[in-house]
Amino acid sequence: MTSNTRVVVIGAGLAGVRLARRLGELGTPVTLVGEEEHRPYNRVLLAEVLAGRYTPDVIALPAPAALTRARVLGIDREARTVECADGSKIAYDRLVLATGSNPVLPPLRGLFTPDHVLPEGVHAFRTMDDCLGLSKAVRPGVKAVVIGGGLLGVSAARALAQRGAQVMLAQQSERLMERQLDPSASKLVRRHLVDLGVEVHTDLRVRDVRCVGGAVRSVEMADGYALDAEIVVLACGVHPRVGLAQTAGLQVRKGVVVDDELRTSDPYIHAIGDCAQHDGNVYGLATPALEQADVLAELLAGRANARYTGTRSLTRLTLPGQTAFDLAAFGETEALPGDDVVQLADATRGTYRKVVVRDDRLVGGVLVGELGTVGALARAWEGAEPLPSDGGPLLHLLTNDGGS
Repeated sequence: MTSNTRVVVIGAGLAGVRLARRLGELGTPVTLVGEEEHRPYNRVLLAEVLAGRYTPDVIALPAPAALTRARVLGIDREARTVECADGSKIAYDRLVLATGSNPVLPPLRGLFTPDHVLPEGVHAFRTMDDCLGLSKAVRPGVKAVVIGGGLLGVSAARALAQRGAQVMLAQQSERLMERQLDPSASKLVRRHLVDLGVEVHTDLRVRDVRCVGGAVRSVEMADGYALDAEIVVLACGVHPRVGLAQTAGLQVRKGVVVDDELRTSDPYIHAIGDCAQHDGNVYGLATPALEQADVLAELLAGRANARYTGTRSLTRLTLPGQTAFDLAAFGETEALPGDDVVQLADATRGTYRKVVVRDDRLVGGVLVGELGTVGALARAWEGAEPLPSDGGPLLHLLTNDGGS
């Protein structure tokens, strides 16, 4: 690639901004296209804005100068242009899709008005506008129902409780954050929320959102039980935003399919972040998105030997405040037959540490409470090197709060 190569990045989230910034550092000009009116921001920290801990400015990202605010409607692969809602076209030599993901809106009765918009009081929780709208609606004593008990639902429920809302969390599966945590760690998360005043309902399927005069009034469960609600937060997960790629005829499965050079089925178009599917994986996490952006920056700047081979990502949730709560999980947190498991729990301090070892290799772990050892454990896991057979170093990694 030459210095005159026109790189256009669609999407001004973490992945897109990181790529644009890295390309700028490497001397490659780039145009970043974002459709939100707000400055680019760190979506991971929206719950802290909702909780009132941060202002939107605090979570803003350093945006490159070449930021164009526009909504892209289509891609003309033959002409190599992107078509914007205002009628303008942006030419590219290399195009990068960093379009992120959309919130999953569950198929509930009453969820949409006849005009196909969410009723008053019902909020998705994905964008800054979602967050600001929800912040405006929250007041002490307001009855809020959070639908979904994953990472996003737990963060939203805690933030609303910190704002003084009466929060009820409804989770369809039998425990919170089941994708990341084992049952013991899930119980500690539940206890933390209950201590904050959150009413947690698990193993409970939501059937209906009841509205009166276009505003939400209650959430009804499949068993007929109803929760009064003035606010409903939809935290049911996300799915890759692949509409542009599909319309352009690119290969899409769960996400936009990319190779080790993060190329799509069109060699002039790449994809990174939540919308990309590499080696069968759609990560939906910040760390892989940032790693993909760094690799692609190297490739687009002419460093031909750069490759993306996947990310072994760690999920971390830090809930600051008077009753701070930290957790981290990586790899396989549930043991298979024949695995070795080491667990340390302290009910008084509310801490829990567990690692799973298979064939003398650390394959996963979960820590709740004190995370001083997480760095050393994650390095042992990422390295995938055999552990010494006497087990001493593993216990050292679990118990040494220095993490070294």
